[in-house]
Amino acid sequence: MTAPLTLDDLKNAARAGEIDTVLVCVVDMQGRLQGKRFHVSNFLEHAIEETHCCNYLFATDLVMSTPEGFASTSWASGYGDYVMKPDLATLRRVPWLEGTAMILCDVMDHHTHAPVPESPRQMLQKQIARAEAMGLTPMMATELEFFLYARSYDEIRHSGWRDLETLSPYNQDYSIQLTSREEYVMRPVRNHLYAMGVPVECTKGEAEHGQEELNIRYADALTCADHHAISKHAVKEIAHQQGHGATFMAKWQADKVGSAAHIHQSLFKGSENAFYDKDGAHCMSQTMKHYVAGLLKYAPEVTLFMAPYINSYKRFAPGTFAPTKTAWSVDNRTAGFRLVGEDTKGVRIECRIPGSDMNPYLACAAQLAAGLAGIEEKLELPAPAQGDVYGMDDVPDVPNTLRAAIDAFAGSDMLRAAFGDGVIEHFAHAARIEQEDFDRAVTDYELARGFERA
Repeated sequence: MTAPLTLDDLKNAARAGEIDTVLVCVVDMQGRLQGKRFHVSNFLEHAIEETHCCNYLFATDLVMSTPEGFASTSWASGYGDYVMKPDLATLRRVPWLEGTAMILCDVMDHHTHAPVPESPRQMLQKQIARAEAMGLTPMMATELEFFLYARSYDEIRHSGWRDLETLSPYNQDYSIQLTSREEYVMRPVRNHLYAMGVPVECTKGEAEHGQEELNIRYADALTCADHHAISKHAVKEIAHQQGHGATFMAKWQADKVGSAAHIHQSLFKGSENAFYDKDGAHCMSQTMKHYVAGLLKYAPEVTLFMAPYINSYKRFAPGTFAPTKTAWSVDNRTAGFRLVGEDTKGVRIECRIPGSDMNPYLACAAQLAAGLAGIEEKLELPAPAQGDVYGMDDVPDVPNTLRAAIDAFAGSDMLRAAFGDGVIEHFAHAARIEQEDFDRAVTDYELARGFERA
């Protein structure tokens, strides 16, 4: 695996004519890379210290419109600038783009140079610092599930997103034969990401037609989120280069299984897994029990950061491997939280609630906030659920609509203490805009059902 570039590496590559372009990126509210393409000479002369972006990048919806009502920025305030401060630890080549490197930035106030509180990367960094103050290092890994389509993005858009044909016509879960048909897309995905320093472990067919999963080795929480955002971006661009579309929608068709982005998480103390206790039940330490209890208690309140859109909630359905209940279990995929690595030093908890449409920084930050609150409150962990959790009436539900998730999120004292009132109001407002926009829509379902018969 190629290590991320050092500054000297970039200077040498620029002198040799090997790199001429640097993508200078921030991560927006939706978890996407936004930014500018710099000529490498200007980046090294000036932008390496800082550059600027419009502060509307943290106050837009999924289609980049500029809704009113955000306290942080608006038409009335003139949509000023934020400072983009490159994080040199994230500098790396982009192997699928000729002569190109990439760097991620932290976002700061233009006047004070203080971190912007609603920047997703800053929100995760804040929770990491909270864990570190407790002597703990959060370690995480995310799974990326997505669908590949026979046609390109442009062709799909021109069709009105109709008659979508996946690249593989069959359920290809773990199939070597069927996924060989997609290797001309997936092999470059694995190899290009590995070449840019993202420790890809494997890809596999997932449990639906044309569905793939990408797995990346665990890392510290911030690096994990960086890897996730870069990898999602890479899949879309590499699929496009091969003439195909890819989607990370949580649920693209009613009768198909949705796409998840499970979060594996543990806390380390130095080089040791603080979740491990050789004498504990399932080798779970008391720290782990408190942490998981926090995940359970606050699961409804943090769901918005794991399921941010109207479509996200279509994924939660019994018998689809997407959870509907917040119980924890031991190696049981019907529960919202699954204990993985039972009785080993790799014991960890997997949150199965997030869809692949999540912003990894927000989802990981929310999980940390809930788990650390569990440690601080010394919450008691109930016994693990056993059997089919879908049918358990005595287990709390995962919020099943965006409205329910907004209410739980906006009313969370835990989240307000963790991130600040302004941040919670900011993201609650964004979610309400998403809900209101959908409420105005007239869907194909309504036309087909009521056009003649209503």
